[in-house]
Amino acid sequence: MSTTQDSTTTTQTPLGASDADAPTRDELFHVLRNRRRRYAIHHLKRANEPVDVGDLATQVAAWENDVPTEAVTSKQRRRVYNALQQTHVPELDDTGLVETERREVELTERAADLDVYLELVDGRDIPWSEYYLGVGALGAAVTAVTALNVGPFAAIPDVGAAAFLAVAMLVSACANYYYQGANRLGEREKPPELRGE
Repeated sequence: MSTTQDSTTTTQTPLGASDADAPTRDELFHVLRNRRRRYAIHHLKRANEPVDVGDLATQVAAWENDVPTEAVTSKQRRRVYNALQQTHVPELDDTGLVETERREVELTERAADLDVYLELVDGRDIPWSEYYLGVGALGAAVTAVTALNVGPFAAIPDVGAAAFLAVAMLVSACANYYYQGANRLGEREKPPELRGE
């Protein structure tokens, strides 16, 4: 009897999922690839309570058409409502990310797993993992030249280099925490892709 596990089953489950019927990464990426579903999830996270499908459709239509909710036309709302009612909400329900009761939709606890898959990297930015790799390499170089007393670094005490590295890491971690928190669904009024920051 073999005790090895199939690697595809262990890599397919999302982080933090413990039960067998949790959505796989493929299912989560499929859900998140659609902008309308991302907008719906964003609004549901901000509401933090059950939302009427009609109200959800109005907000999603407002974001899609870049207008205030009061300016959404009945045609715009109806188009989004039909898509949400027939396709998007049932798909979110099937993956266990929302619960529906009559005309109301609410996020489940599983929706918290979505933040892991939504790190947005602007075209002008570098991923945080690469940034920390650079800070680590700089720290190793500063430590080496300070410890070896090379050139002008001979005058810097080892504790000074350590303090510089600690402050650099702390400032970087604070910036990362703020930036990533701002890019999560439900954290600000508009979804991340509409902010233009």
